[in-house]
Amino acid sequence: MSEIKRFPFTKILGWSMSRYNEFSLCKRRYYYQYYAKHDPKIPRKEIDYLKGLTSIPLEIGVIVHHVIKALLNRLQSSREAIDQDKFSDYAYRSTTEHIERKVFSEVYYGELDKIDADDLFPKIRECLQNLLASDRFTWLTNEAISTNTSWIIEPPGYGETRINELKAYAKVDFLFPVDDFLYILDWKTGKRDLEKHRKQLVGYAAWATHHFGVEPEGIKPVVAYLLPEYEEVEQELNEFDIEDFAVRVKTETDEMYGFCSDVQNNLPIEKVEFVKIEVESISSRCKYRGLCFPDLYPTSGS
Repeated sequence: MSEIKRFPFTKILGWSMSRYNEFSLCKRRYYYQYYAKHDPKIPRKEIDYLKGLTSIPLEIGVIVHHVIKALLNRLQSSREAIDQDKFSDYAYRSTTEHIERKVFSEVYYGELDKIDADDLFPKIRECLQNLLASDRFTWLTNEAISTNTSWIIEPPGYGETRINELKAYAKVDFLFPVDDFLYILDWKTGKRDLEKHRKQLVGYAAWATHHFGVEPEGIKPVVAYLLPEYEEVEQELNEFDIEDFAVRVKTETDEMYGFCSDVQNNLPIEKVEFVKIEVESISSRCKYRGLCFPDLYPTSGS
């Protein structure tokens, strides 16, 4: 399998699922996430601190991905059976070490006094146990293991690619060849959102076709839900899916370009044009909610 392509740096924004999701959800949140250094009133240090906030659901996903990556790396070097007690101990220690470096929005905004490993680990352990007990893991250790020297496990960088010459990002969790197919597995620890996740899978396939020259029919992208039980959804593909996806990426990229005063240098229009959303169900989960609604969401330091 050929190497992942590299691209020269350009300032122009690149499409990604996460970037467009932020853009479509709340323009002010999008501004804080991607254009904080241009804010004329709020110190960059303050916005960067808020940008660094995490949450319990988000961190469960991050830690599960970290531990699965370590598990797959081990399978590349050893075919010995997994000692589940040792594996669970490693996962718990990873959880403890990981959250020591984090500031949780639930604590920052006074919803909880503190968060420790025991608040996250039950779901983390359940995710990992469901994976180890799945038919997919058995298949990985019995069949896919034969190509483990070609496995790509959370490649470095941000997954930059090109979709009809447009800059885009789509970072895969796990890609590997078996027989005549390239498989892509994407681990999910949160709620099922088939429309969103199927779009994400097509994005991963587009990434793979660009980097490895594989036809869409030769790619099997799979979303693997780890909670409340292990369940998979596979996206079948052909060239029309990739072409349709490219059209969507172009449309969504043009929408985001519309909020740039200088597209090539990725400079934003005035902050006031990035209107904040007033929907409480969305704003109440936003890490920047204290900036937009300080009376409603005082911080723990207030």
